[in-house]
Amino acid sequence: MQHAPKPDALPKGLTVSEDAAGVLTLGFSGDLNSKSVARIWGPALSLLRVGKGRAAPVAVRLELSRAGYIDGAGLALLVKLRAEAEARGATVEVLGLSESHMHLLSLAGDAEREAVKKPAERRGLKSLLGSSVGSVVAGVVDVVSFVGECALVVWNSLRHPEQVRWKDVLLAAMAVGVESMPILLLVGFLMGLIMSFQSVITLQRFGGEIFVPNMLGLVMFREMGPLTTAILLAARSGSAFAAEIGTMRVNEELDAMTTMGISPVRFLVGPRILASVAMVPFMTLFFNFASLIGGALVMLSIGFPLVTFTSRVFANVTANDLIGSLVKMLVFSLLVSGVSCLRGLHTGGGASAVGRSTTSAVVSGLILITIADGLFAVLFYYLKI
Repeated sequence: MQHAPKPDALPKGLTVSEDAAGVLTLGFSGDLNSKSVARIWGPALSLLRVGKGRAAPVAVRLELSRAGYIDGAGLALLVKLRAEAEARGATVEVLGLSESHMHLLSLAGDAEREAVKKPAERRGLKSLLGSSVGSVVAGVVDVVSFVGECALVVWNSLRHPEQVRWKDVLLAAMAVGVESMPILLLVGFLMGLIMSFQSVITLQRFGGEIFVPNMLGLVMFREMGPLTTAILLAARSGSAFAAEIGTMRVNEELDAMTTMGISPVRFLVGPRILASVAMVPFMTLFFNFASLIGGALVMLSIGFPLVTFTSRVFANVTANDLIGSLVKMLVFSLLVSGVSCLRGLHTGGGASAVGRSTTSAVVSGLILITIADGLFAVLFYYLKI
């Protein structure tokens, strides 16, 4: 004997019957698309739920012999019904479904079963330390390999300049040096102005305003000039290097170059490193010059002539200070351009990978600049420079 639970409440396209043995049959007719499934979804699932004197069905049959077109929404409904029935201990039988749709239904069921969360794997201290040490060693190996390849590219460029793509070097030099000059001059002018003004306020108590040019020249040429220029290089050009090469990695252009036998380091990294090394000394000199202009304005505003300012600056800044500044800047440029290109080459997949590489390039560049500046400070102290 069969009876249909509340047939009047069922939407169009869904029929139900249940026999005395507890076999529940759900029949579907018409197209199972997003529009019809939206009407059928709730009532069909409610028929599988236990309550109001209804026991859980022993078996569930999904009758689809009268169903028409079935899209992704229809397959999702069948997967959900089968999962709900199996969760209540009922067996499920699908009737009247085409072979292609049955294949998709089985794939969806397998994917759903594999998506069940597994208990978190508990790893011991030894395993954690081993994986951490392994990742660190792999990172060090990658960095050493990259540094060696970059050094080889620079050495070959010096030995065989005719093999260098000078057009690419010129374009990179324009982006690194010329296009960054406005912000560089502005920051240098403001830093010289601010530092001189703050120093004048303090030294006026002791009548020592005349020593402001000495302080400004030494601080800018020895420390602030190279350091600030390197920070601007990392923030502006380093991020651009990482973004450009990272985008090529995501678009698989680097893989295509490697397949054609073209070295990405020689073709992309080499011109950018050469441009950075060539332009950074000029950027540092322009930054120092802009900072001296800012300091000169402060000294003129408190009544000192320009000749006094310039004579005291050049009397206290020696050739060693200038050479030390340029050496620091060359090292900073190599570190910033190298780590930025490395982060671009190691860009992963996905839409956010380029952003992560750009952020990592800037952060890594700033950390390397700080460490190198500290090492230079210790070295110059022992060398009495």
